[in-house]
Amino acid sequence: QVQLVESGGGLVQAGGSLRLSCAASGRTFSSYAMGWFRQAPGKEREFVATDSASALFTRYSDSVKGRFTISRDSAKNTVYLQMNSLKPEDTAVYYCAAGVRYGLETGKYDYWGQGTQVTVSS
Repeated sequence: QVQLVESGGGLVQAGGSLRLSCAASGRTFSSYAMGWFRQAPGKEREFVATDSASALFTRYSDSVKGRFTISRDSAKNTVYLQMNSLKPEDTAVYYCAAGVRYGLETGKYDYWGQGTQVTVSS
């Protein structure tokens, strides 16, 4: 079992930055691919970024590429999502996920956090 707890969400003006954190506990953190997803009201959960277990491969959605960066600190069992140049359309609940399979689909991930709200005002 892996437990994931997100933090760092909040209200920010357009153009601003936030850093989300996801603290993992349980089984070996380095064995899992880590992903960030988001869900806006009335919309399906969508892929944002993922980092392979080896940390050698990362992928981003086209909508955040160049603005968001995923990284992990294995010593702290924590994965981060640095979000810069935020836009109102980035407003959503952001979820951290862990899985043994690397990929962009929600079904590839076995464990999920509770989510953290990010609101970007115009």
